Amino acid sequence: MTFLRKKNKLYSVAVDKKIVIITDGAASLQGLAEHIAAIIGNSGYSAAVIQAESFSGSELLSAYAFFLGCEKPEPSSFSYLGKLLGHINLAGRSCGIFSSDAKALNYLASLVHDSETAVGEPFLVQNGTADDDTLRHWIQSILKTRS
Repeated sequence: MTFLRKKNKLYSVAVDKKIVIITDGAASLQGLAEHIAAIIGNSGYSAAVIQAESFSGSELLSAYAFFLGCEKPEPSSFSYLGKLLGHINLAGRSCGIFSSDAKALNYLASLVHDSETAVGEPFLVQNGTADDDTLRHWIQSILKTRS
């Protein structure tokens, strides 16, 4: 809740905490991204799943927090995202990274490094799915890393 002062009166204003989930579009992770979005939506936030090739920087700049997922390291669809993250400062925001490949998790961690984003514990997906409790716990841990 945020407060706004107008003509010596104090009003409470609801703030939309938008979470952006960006993936490389791989079918193996798309279902997980949708699952993450559903859990986030049930937690009082709004969530949008965006494939990296359709991504624009303004979506990330307005996000409260964001998640990144890719199947393999250095997907071509992350080219623009990589350039953007190398030139903007996102200090104070949290980021969750997820993949079914440990090398892709390392790639994603290095991708966000220069942006000074608070990156939580990476999530290594087993068999393309995760149970609700494990996923919910991971999402909450990411949102708590926001400084």
